Amino acid sequence: MPHEVLPQDTPQPDARPRLLLVDDEADLRAMLQRYLGDQGFVVRAVADATQMQRQLQRERFDLLVLDLTLPGVDGLTVCRDLRAAGETLPILMLTARGDPVDRIIGLEMGADDYLPKPFNPRELLARLRAMLRRSQMQGQLPVARQERIIRFGRYALDPVARSLRRDGEFLRLSSGECAMLLALAARPGRPLSRERLIELAYGRDHASTDRSVDVQILRLRRLIEDDPAVPRFIQTVRGLGYVFTPDAADASSSTAPEEAGR
Repeated sequence: MPHEVLPQDTPQPDARPRLLLVDDEADLRAMLQRYLGDQGFVVRAVADATQMQRQLQRERFDLLVLDLTLPGVDGLTVCRDLRAAGETLPILMLTARGDPVDRIIGLEMGADDYLPKPFNPRELLARLRAMLRRSQMQGQLPVARQERIIRFGRYALDPVARSLRRDGEFLRLSSGECAMLLALAARPGRPLSRERLIELAYGRDHASTDRSVDVQILRLRRLIEDDPAVPRFIQTVRGLGYVFTPDAADASSSTAPEEAGR
């Protein structure tokens, strides 16, 4: 009787989120690699931008934690260059500086979140998980919940694919920019406070500030407005926040009661 060959188990792909940590502090790298590894992440840790580029070429990552102060090319430059190259990987920036200006500049360069040193590793973990949830929303909504494409001017915003096209051409959006634009575009004509925008775009527990909302709005205006100084689609509501006006009309009169006071 011929020997029966039993089927072997097919190795399953590792479904854990993959994170690239770029920081020149060896002790911090080692500590975070152990801690985040214990929390379910696959962590690769490198010391500078050159090593980071090598890892990005070799492997796929879901998140990037990037120190602002790096030897050679600094984190702000790295972040700016990644975004300029079309990289949409969610980026959280770390810095030993406490100046709020650094946070604003980091957001302007394309970072999705920002955490000053020293920090509690549990706070970093919470922020990473929140970023991962926002990123994983892309294309994963049930068919019954899929929303129609939002069209305004020359633009088409797809809430399911979380993508933006202008005259059919895809535009580069960070996950933070996309979340903010969706929060506005899904509520045309409703003035939204900065606090409400943070809640809608990032969740109730997100640590964004009013100033960081202003930075995201400025970046969106530079992307979609013919003249960011005289915006057509994202208008300022003095004393409150912002309103999305897809038809370029003054939609402030159509404020929804549940949004107006928030």
